[in-house]
Amino acid sequence: MAITQPIQLAVVGGHRGGSFKLALQAFRERVTLAAICDLSETVLERWRTEHPDIQTFTSYETLLDQANIDAVLLATPMELHAAQAVQALRAGKHVLSEVIAATTLDECWQLVETVEKTKQVYMLAENYCYMRPNMLVRNLVEQGIFGELTYAEGAYIHDCRHLVFDEKGQTTWRGDFRRNFNGNGYPTHSLGPVAQWLGINRGDRLVSTATWMSPAKAVQAYARERFGPDHPSAQDSFWQHGDSATTVIQTAKGAVIVLRVDSNSARPHNMTHYVLQGTQAAYLSARHHQEEPLIWINGRSPGQSPGDAEWESLWTYSEVYEHPAWRAWRTTAQQAGHGGGDFFILRDFIDAIQQRTKPPIDVYDAVTWSSIMPLSAASVAQGGAPVAVPDFMRGMA
Repeated sequence: MAITQPIQLAVVGGHRGGSFKLALQAFRERVTLAAICDLSETVLERWRTEHPDIQTFTSYETLLDQANIDAVLLATPMELHAAQAVQALRAGKHVLSEVIAATTLDECWQLVETVEKTKQVYMLAENYCYMRPNMLVRNLVEQGIFGELTYAEGAYIHDCRHLVFDEKGQTTWRGDFRRNFNGNGYPTHSLGPVAQWLGINRGDRLVSTATWMSPAKAVQAYARERFGPDHPSAQDSFWQHGDSATTVIQTAKGAVIVLRVDSNSARPHNMTHYVLQGTQAAYLSARHHQEEPLIWINGRSPGQSPGDAEWESLWTYSEVYEHPAWRAWRTTAQQAGHGGGDFFILRDFIDAIQQRTKPPIDVYDAVTWSSIMPLSAASVAQGGAPVAVPDFMRGMA
């Protein structure tokens, strides 16, 4: 039976959580912003100014115990996500978690077991799955245009060195993470859309992975330029995390995925890169904001022989193959942040709760994609040796 009353939602982590304000406004008849939790009184005061009736908390445990809420949006530092999600689920709350879902394999299994036991809705807020070109490509795949899929690439390359330090030169939580972890520490932006295209956990699954890291040269140079050559973070021994991670994954059906994650290297702002290769079509995402994403489809695109095949704009096929969600909600979604991703994430989370349906990015997707983080560290520690990816669905895929 569908639920018709508005969902009472708490935002946990008021800084990043503020990015959802426009999306929440778009769904004001279906979800009520009931509470905010943050350690900073300054952040809480900003929320109170905009929402005078909102409940505010500095303690997550008190929020879960005292606030009149149905669900939480976790927008806290990523190392807190799994434990906070488990707490909320056990307290009878639905969970929408920012990426990544978990940072260890034990956390991954605990999340799976808790969702299965509590039967609450758990969804990963991976907004890159909802970007317009990624959803158009997904629709093309589902319509059989690509044929059999054999290879994919995903990359998230975003210079975030300014977020590693505070103004005094002390490392932030992001800096502490990079100092102590060496591997692919943020895999879901690059893997999520690719996994959906390949049907991971829906007929195929990830079986093995290996990762290699480049040295930490860019972040070290940034520290030297900003804080001087004698600063601890400018020394060779300070950083475990290299600048760029390259991860290779093989699926049970034999498809190969190559991921790159780099948040240290200096480069112009263009965060994503995707490639998809099938037996009947190929896709290449735009290299920068002034370019269009490209596609070639056998039998449709200009040039059909191996020597004269030509790329054409992906948007050539939007009139026929635009994803239905984007066709219906494009104008509203584009106004809500993160290229429409925040709108569609919230819409699907609300639908899953009110219509009692399975969320499109469920706990099995969340832990499968997130598990690349701890698995990558294990591979790097073994010189890039392949490691097995657990079957979190236990044969159900």
